[in-house]
Amino acid sequence: MNKEQRIVLTGFMGVGKSSVARHVAHLIKSKRVDLDHELEYGERRTVAQIIDAEGEPAFRDIESRYLQEALDRPDLRVLSLGGGTWTLERNREIIKRSGLTSVWLESTFEHCWLNVAFSRKDRPLARDKKRAFELFQQRQQHYALADWHFVVRPDSTSFDVAKQIIEQIFS
Repeated sequence: MNKEQRIVLTGFMGVGKSSVARHVAHLIKSKRVDLDHELEYGERRTVAQIIDAEGEPAFRDIESRYLQEALDRPDLRVLSLGGGTWTLERNREIIKRSGLTSVWLESTFEHCWLNVAFSRKDRPLARDKKRAFELFQQRQQHYALADWHFVVRPDSTSFDVAKQIIEQIFS
């Protein structure tokens, strides 16, 4: 197993980035960082509260700051991003400069939407299905810029996807 490999997971909200990251980290016996969690802990507010109060552009600036802090951690091996983090060129550039391998978890909109709909998490950019679908379509071109691409099927578990990532990237 490649002991030096470090990855960042991207993809649309509800695809399972946080769950897959948790399994990958467990399987490689390493820590993981969930960017949304780090941001919410540091700001003492949820992503939804920040976006509702300050707007998405201000949120993205805060998110980029937390991304840089996460990337500066020497023990970082597995990082899961928020659904929009990778869509900003500045974020993709600092991730590439940090030497992490980017991994796009792709699925259908319906699969992601069902996960979002059944989640307890408030997602301001997905409160309306039509708007969420438009966002999904807009973001695909950015996600496609990732180094690796894994398709998450509705019948796949996050553990299954994590094992595929380990076998193909960490071997």
